[in-house]
Amino acid sequence: MTKINREAVIAEALDLLDEVGLDAVSTRRLAKRLNVEQPSLYWYFRTKKDLLAAMAEAAMTPHATAPLPTPDDDWRDWFADNTRSFRRTLLMRRDGARLHAGSTPTGDLDRIRRKMDFLVASGVPERDAQMAMLAASRFTVGSVLEEQAETDPGDSADLPADVPLIDHESAFEGGLALILNGLDERS
Repeated sequence: MTKINREAVIAEALDLLDEVGLDAVSTRRLAKRLNVEQPSLYWYFRTKKDLLAAMAEAAMTPHATAPLPTPDDDWRDWFADNTRSFRRTLLMRRDGARLHAGSTPTGDLDRIRRKMDFLVASGVPERDAQMAMLAASRFTVGSVLEEQAETDPGDSADLPADVPLIDHESAFEGGLALILNGLDERS
């Protein structure tokens, strides 16, 4: 039997996610990939839900380790860059948005607080800063869900000629601009 640790289980689970998608991730499949018996995974994760939460947290590492804003940053530029970083991170993993949806950022609360403090110090009313961060987060997850749910782009040949193809990047940037403009008007 192979010796494993929590980090190795999470890393292999994320590789499995990228290979087969969220619906096909199972502890049975994961144990087989790790060359261990399925019950040995319960040493690290009591339930599949616990495993998925750990996977979601690990998948967010690129965004969770991005630099925090500094007092010299323009809040509008920072807000847009932060939201784009979140989107890029979700897109790094197959079904990244589905994996993240509903997860709780327990290890990220201090970073979120510091981001909120930055917005408030920049003149954004506290309640507006909270709602903007929430709206941007949910908008981003929804945008990436749609983008990742899209089947093979070659399938677009079946669409009528008058149905425009969706440019996900442009749609995301347009929505982000609307959120930013609305927040800017209230600040």
